[in-house]
Amino acid sequence: MTDQRRWRVLVVDDHELFRRGVVAEISDRLEVVGEAATVADAIALAVQLGPDVVLLDVHLPDGGGQAVVEAVVAARPEVRFLALSVSDAAADVIGLVRAGARGYVTKTITADELVDAIGRVADGDAVFSPKLAGFVLDAFAGSAPVTDPELDLLTAREQEVMRHLARGYAYREIARELSISVKTVETHASAVLRKLQLSSRHELSRWAADRRIV
Repeated sequence: MTDQRRWRVLVVDDHELFRRGVVAEISDRLEVVGEAATVADAIALAVQLGPDVVLLDVHLPDGGGQAVVEAVVAARPEVRFLALSVSDAAADVIGLVRAGARGYVTKTITADELVDAIGRVADGDAVFSPKLAGFVLDAFAGSAPVTDPELDLLTAREQEVMRHLARGYAYREIARELSISVKTVETHASAVLRKLQLSSRHELSRWAADRRIV
């Protein structure tokens, strides 16, 4: 079995109690080099510290985990990412993998399983919870395109707003989920429809369903 002690890990989660619990569970077997609760702090620390693995929550107050992956990969391509989230939505999983994450597990995972998953990702393996592996296989093994030129027109934040809109969330609900203002949601929603050349939320829902990203 791989000696897990040599792996350096940055833990990113905005829920302090949960984050500290994770650190307490893994710190006797891994070197936790830092903690972050926001996208901005996560990017800064990952670029500064160059951990082997960033253990990353998907939804953060100032953006999504996808934004962290994209920014850090550009500056530190050697850093690997393992998403740890309550979300098992296909869109979240595929979005993180497309950005460059090597694994995605849910928060029902045990401490031993998490330590093992971090070590495997650090070694270069891809690690997914069983249900989530199916999403990845569907998306990247031929049933859906690896890249989507239309989806790529949207920024990471616009993609988050788009997925919530396509799932039927109201503007106020999206604002609460993403910790942004209703006005900002409206701005992003308008940009999404304009870039995708769609005229309504109904068309957006159908567009997203056709691509299996909701």
